[in-house]
Amino acid sequence: MSVQLPMGISERLTRHRLARCSATLRELRDELRISQEQCEVVSDDAADAELRAIVSETPAAQAEHREQQGHFLALARHIDHLQARIDDLEREQDELLDRLGRQNS
Repeated sequence: MSVQLPMGISERLTRHRLARCSATLRELRDELRISQEQCEVVSDDAADAELRAIVSETPAAQAEHREQQGHFLALARHIDHLQARIDDLEREQDELLDRLGRQNS
C-alpha cells in the first residue's frame, strides 16, 4: 500500500534521502580508499611472512604467516563489503534521481 504525499513534501523527502545517500557514499568511498591502501601493506606483510615461514620452517614463522594471511583475508572481505554497499547506494541514488526527475516533470 502506497501513501500519496503532497507534491512538495514528497519532493523534499526525496531530496533529503538523496543528500543522505550522497553523504554516505562519500564516507564509504573514503573508507574504501583507505582500506585498499591498508590492504596493500597487509598483503606485503603477509607475503613477507610467507617467505620467512618457507625459509625458516619454524612453527613460529608459520603461525605468523597464518596470522598475517588472516588479517589480509579479513581486510579483503571488508573491502568487498564496502564495494557492495557502495554499489547498492549508487543504485539507490540513481532511483532517487529518476524519481526527482519525474516529480519535476
